[in-house]
Amino acid sequence: MYPTLFRMMPEERVYFVAIIKLLQHFGWNWVGIITSWDGSGDEEAKELSKMMREHGICTDYIIPLTVHNIRDIRILGIISKSAARVIITCGTTMVNFICLCDYITSVIENFTFIYPPSWSKINHLYYTSFKAINYSFIFQWPGNVNIDINIYPRGFNFFNCLYDPIMEDYWIDRFHCLSPNPFKNYIFQKYCKFSLNNCTDTKDLSLVFSTITSLKTYVYRAVYFLAHALHEMYKKKNTSEQHGFQHRLLKYVRNLYYMDKKAGEIYFNKRREALSNLVLYRWIIFNSSHYYNIPISIIKSPDFVPETFADMSDPFFWKSGKVTVSRCSDPCLPGSRKKFGSSIHKCCYECISCPEGEISNISDSENCMKCPDDEWPNEKKDRCVPRVVEFLSYTDDPIVAVFSAVSILCCLLTGLILGIFIQYQDTPIVKANNPNLSYLLLVSIMLSFLCVFLFLGHPVDVTCMLRVTSFGVIFSVAISSLLAKSIMVCIAFKVTKPGSPWRKWMGAKLPNFIICIFSLVQVIICVTWLSISPPFQDGDTHSYQGKVIIQCNEGSVIGFYSVLGYMGLLAAVSFIIAFLARTLPSSFNEAKYITFSMLVFCSVWIAMIPAYLSTRGKYMVAVEVFALMASSSGLLGCIFFPKCYIILFRPDLNIKAAIH
Repeated sequence: MYPTLFRMMPEERVYFVAIIKLLQHFGWNWVGIITSWDGSGDEEAKELSKMMREHGICTDYIIPLTVHNIRDIRILGIISKSAARVIITCGTTMVNFICLCDYITSVIENFTFIYPPSWSKINHLYYTSFKAINYSFIFQWPGNVNIDINIYPRGFNFFNCLYDPIMEDYWIDRFHCLSPNPFKNYIFQKYCKFSLNNCTDTKDLSLVFSTITSLKTYVYRAVYFLAHALHEMYKKKNTSEQHGFQHRLLKYVRNLYYMDKKAGEIYFNKRREALSNLVLYRWIIFNSSHYYNIPISIIKSPDFVPETFADMSDPFFWKSGKVTVSRCSDPCLPGSRKKFGSSIHKCCYECISCPEGEISNISDSENCMKCPDDEWPNEKKDRCVPRVVEFLSYTDDPIVAVFSAVSILCCLLTGLILGIFIQYQDTPIVKANNPNLSYLLLVSIMLSFLCVFLFLGHPVDVTCMLRVTSFGVIFSVAISSLLAKSIMVCIAFKVTKPGSPWRKWMGAKLPNFIICIFSLVQVIICVTWLSISPPFQDGDTHSYQGKVIIQCNEGSVIGFYSVLGYMGLLAAVSFIIAFLARTLPSSFNEAKYITFSMLVFCSVWIAMIPAYLSTRGKYMVAVEVFALMASSSGLLGCIFFPKCYIILFRPDLNIKAAIH
């Protein structure tokens, strides 16, 4: 709007970024704003509030101060009841603010104030009068210029400049003279504790400028800007130039560039502002003559992003001896997240623990992060740790040692029984029970016990594919052998009748055919399963918190239950045939023992199904192993223990006369 306006310092809004960095540095996300009742204060407050909101900092209140509301009890209530213990001032220096702070002295004792650069002169005026300035932060443009005060005119009539509020303040404070503003006169006399007089004589302007560091710096800079511009214009004077003096001077001012010994490069940026660094100070006042003005950070142009802040952990820097807390809600510690309620402010929230399987590793996290599948939150939920890997381990699980020992003993016992049958193969009881089928059945039972080791230890893809398929095929052979035995028992009693047509089925061909056909069906099922969707090693991360269960995924559930279902079908058929043959007359009818063994087998696997479905992880595998060993032991005990008893302890029954 004003192309001939050049600012000797950047616009004050540039320090907003520095304010936000300061608030974030101390974790202050809930602040109040007090602003002057004019256009500049209102606009600054709105813009600052908007910028802070974009960075997660909320404004609890914005209070514009006027002559009429400085003693309003509602303002006192707003400030005192608010959790915001940091107050930012915006706009021009306010005498109204001084009055408010004096009025609420007891309330502001625990507040920290942040003042803009335009308020830097209040340390000369008011630090003896109120507590709001003590332990406060203020942004200041540095005064890098040493100026001889003799350059200012003496005997200047200061009274003629009182239309300027800044000059009016200095008129009252430095000369103790009455101003045209009665309200200001009253405030200064009441709170600054001195009386004012009517002054009509000439006052020395140079004395004032010698005490105004920031003002004298920029007055000096403005004069020298013009001096340099005029010098350049004079050097390049062109009589043919048609433009007027003011237009040419504007051109040289806009393009001016020179080096100052202390301030460095001097030029105007695109916004026609002379850039300068900004300094953040901490005011600590002890008495009217003893105070500290401690630089906290240098905010360098042109981006005005603060350097690292000074260490302020020392209690010396704070009113209460510790860092001020200015938050709507307590910070959410790592391991928790924010839960926003009904408040319109994002700074007001509850802290809730992260859900299972998720963490937050920073304070005030809005969301929790899910841990990778192979990791789990630690107890505090602030980091992910590797899950405990669990399987039926040979080293960590005592039950594995039990399974292994029992499996080996049963396998040795089966081998011993096989040896007994081979040694006594010529005895009537062995011959009567089809020794070849008995040998095959014993070998199948022995291999079934050895299959247990495919279920123990760390699963891999190969063992996952072999454990159920090998067990299914071996058990199918064993049950097919029992089925063949049952059928042969029935045929044997049929053959005893004269002229029986069943005689042609006697011999080794029929049982071998039965075993091959029924076992081949199971082999086809297993091959189909392995070809389409074979089992594989998998990790179960859902059954137990903090654990990953290394287990075998069946691949195809249909294939898995088809193998078990076919074994159950064979067992059911064998049970029915053996049950029907149990009443056939004989001193030693093997059908009874087959019936009982199939009853044990079916009972074990029927009971195994609900137990298998209700367990998870390694205990599911333990159920499978137990069912396998129990069913194998049932076959071995029900069919072969009675025969071994007769062979070893009742040889008197191991004769033809006793068998027939």
